Amino acid sequence: MVWGMIPLVGAIEGLKMSKSYREALNMVVRACRGDLDGCAVILVCGSKNVGKSTFIRTLINTLLNHTGSVDYLEGDLGQTEFTPAGCLCLANVTEPLLGPPFTHQTPPEHMIHFGHTSCETDLERYLESLKTLWRRRSPGRETTVVINTMGWVKGFGFQLLVDMIRFFPVSHVVQLSHSGVTQCPSMTPEFLRTAHGHQTHPPAVTALDEFTESHSPPKSYTHVIVQSEFKGAGRQGTAKHQRTNELRELSLLAYLSQLQSPDPGPIRPLHTLTPYQVPQSAVALGVIHCEVVPSHMFYAANASLVALCCLGEKVSSKGGPVLLSQAPICPCVGFGVLRGIDLARGLYFLLTPVDPSILRNVNCFLLGAISLPSCILTTQPGFDGEMPYITKDYSFDLTGAGKLRVFKGLTRPSQMGN
Repeated sequence: MVWGMIPLVGAIEGLKMSKSYREALNMVVRACRGDLDGCAVILVCGSKNVGKSTFIRTLINTLLNHTGSVDYLEGDLGQTEFTPAGCLCLANVTEPLLGPPFTHQTPPEHMIHFGHTSCETDLERYLESLKTLWRRRSPGRETTVVINTMGWVKGFGFQLLVDMIRFFPVSHVVQLSHSGVTQCPSMTPEFLRTAHGHQTHPPAVTALDEFTESHSPPKSYTHVIVQSEFKGAGRQGTAKHQRTNELRELSLLAYLSQLQSPDPGPIRPLHTLTPYQVPQSAVALGVIHCEVVPSHMFYAANASLVALCCLGEKVSSKGGPVLLSQAPICPCVGFGVLRGIDLARGLYFLLTPVDPSILRNVNCFLLGAISLPSCILTTQPGFDGEMPYITKDYSFDLTGAGKLRVFKGLTRPSQMGN
């Protein structure tokens, strides 16, 4: 008997599945066990809060009953499965997923830090990052691939979905909807032949030859529609820890919890942890999705979450800090907190759970729009004087002190020529 596990009795129900849910699950699993021309590539799409994550976890867990591993390509920046938010990754799953993302934060095989929970700010970077991850997948690897997508299925989000189906050798598209309402067009092979994406346009086959190389896109794929019939489908949960921003913070807290001692005891606050000393001349510092003048770069990065990345070329410095004018698309091996910056000695003080053997390859810190949960900074007991990184002497009346108000009614540059 396993302690903490109880069998379900007749009065208790497990996961409720609609008829279309069960049929889609069984169809895809049978196809993966059968003789496909190569490995199955299953893309799951649908609007927000329609059950994509739950379907994917159920699908992966079911597939693991028949195979040793399943590849997972993350395409949802806001609700990531194995990493903190703002990342795209390619992971190899070998164990069942038995809880929400913050219960199984694990280093993926390959990861790219996008730096934002939405790709609306840079569609090109989003698509190029996904292509880079697919290229890094081992050639000839015969493992089923499950692709997760965003819940943004209108406008530019729809165009990105069209591109993704064309970019990858998709064998199945599972489209989730709810209440019989069509949130976006049915992504059938017939519809895709005339649909316009952000980077691809009909006819689509020739547009992909250079990218796919040996992975020629299939002429057709199986399209499956799943009707979500659970209560609240299509609406964000209101119970505790069901809101998307709370789930993102829980995932980040779970990742940073690796900084704590494995022995039982109180949580160690930020100021008690011993940081790494990193020479400023050994790593480049860059900012994604916004422009920061060089003189303010350290102000923006101090006490912030940074992605630990590996540039393809060696960082060259004349002794001072190396600041990037543009953030490249490069591999990311993990995250850290830039606890402090010593200008006099030219050092960064970094807190990270990444293994030192991997840290030796890091030569770039990227600062994105993913913030540290406020509780990390406000809950720091055990010291005298002012709390580090926290101040009460602050005025929102100062220019630039508050949040920028974004007006989305402006015409985009890509639309000005039309």
